[in-house]
Amino acid sequence: MSAVLTGTAAAVPPPPPNPGDAEISASRAEADAKAARVGELTGRLTQAESRLQELMDDVSYKRELANKARVDLETAISEAEAARREATAARVQADAASRAVEESRRALDEFAAASYAQGSTVGSFSAYFGAKSPEDLLARAQLLEAVSSSSLNQLEQVTRDQGVAANLDAAARAALQKSEAKQAAADEAKKVAEQAQQVAVDAHTAQAAATAQLQSDKDAVERELVAARGEVNSLEAQRRQYDQWVEAKKREEEENARRAAAAAAVQAAAQAPRRPVVAPAAPSGSRVQTVINRALSQRGVIYAWGGGNYYGPTYGVRDGGVADSFGDYRKIGFDCSGLMMYAFAGVGVYLPHYSGYQYNAGRKVPLSQMAPGDMIFWGPGGGTHVALYLGGGMMVEAPHSGAVVRISPVRYGGIMPFVTRML
Repeated sequence: MSAVLTGTAAAVPPPPPNPGDAEISASRAEADAKAARVGELTGRLTQAESRLQELMDDVSYKRELANKARVDLETAISEAEAARREATAARVQADAASRAVEESRRALDEFAAASYAQGSTVGSFSAYFGAKSPEDLLARAQLLEAVSSSSLNQLEQVTRDQGVAANLDAAARAALQKSEAKQAAADEAKKVAEQAQQVAVDAHTAQAAATAQLQSDKDAVERELVAARGEVNSLEAQRRQYDQWVEAKKREEEENARRAAAAAAVQAAAQAPRRPVVAPAAPSGSRVQTVINRALSQRGVIYAWGGGNYYGPTYGVRDGGVADSFGDYRKIGFDCSGLMMYAFAGVGVYLPHYSGYQYNAGRKVPLSQMAPGDMIFWGPGGGTHVALYLGGGMMVEAPHSGAVVRISPVRYGGIMPFVTRML
């Protein structure tokens, strides 16, 4: 410590001329007033930035809900299209059965009419001509009766088939109505989610403007404070600034010592024999490394809200607010859940494009037991943000509009108490 103090003392310039006490006091009073104003603005700016972060988290949460609504709508549309195909097939089957019934009825009517014209209820009288014996005559009568019974049985069977087809048609139409209702509900949910997202975006935009104004005010007063302090050129003022530097240096050295002790403790713990712990098995092996490598391979790829799938980055989609202001819909990149889709697809795990669904896709493991390859989540139900844990307190993520896929320290504010383990 003495070496540091000696070096700093040697760098102090020669003392300036000694101003009068009244001049020094006035200069200090002006600097103190500016410092107080900076302190006030700093406090207000801290609150504004905290509120801005809360609103940004809300925007992220609403964005992911909009993603969820978009996925649910696509599912409902697919189900409705399948129901329409089934209804069309059933209608074709019912129509064919109806035509068969009509044709059988017409043939039967023609047979009955011919029988009636010949004065017989069992067939044409002309069929009896040419009989060579009483036995031949009886055989012909039995044949005509059998033809009549067969026609009636055929008509009854076709009629039953028509009833079955009509029931299938009715069931298919009911399924179609249900699917169309689900599609309409999903479409309405998508609209509601997008409206809620827009409200969150507007609130964030307004807060961002207020925060920017506060920052501008604070910057202006800080420049005035620098100018005021520049007027305080006495040795006593220099000594005060020097003492502040010494205190800051002392805190820095204490912090460095604390970190070194913590690092040594971590290293010692790593070298010590480990006791078996009853907990979900940590992911390991080539599959986990494949997931991590795929995520890391996208470092530097631009963030695009709604972007990314199992095969790589894609164009983003419009969100009506922050993402649009960054032009995400014109960019090819990833959002947070899209990056997870791509990473896990490399080992045959296909996740939906919504962090809330991804949170419930695998096993829940306490945050204290997370291991490389686990997904980390933030916000209610994991619906605000998701990242991939790398180990050593680091993660890879697609953070927000204007940023790129990057490695970051794990942030614990708003983090979920469980991670999701897929492998």
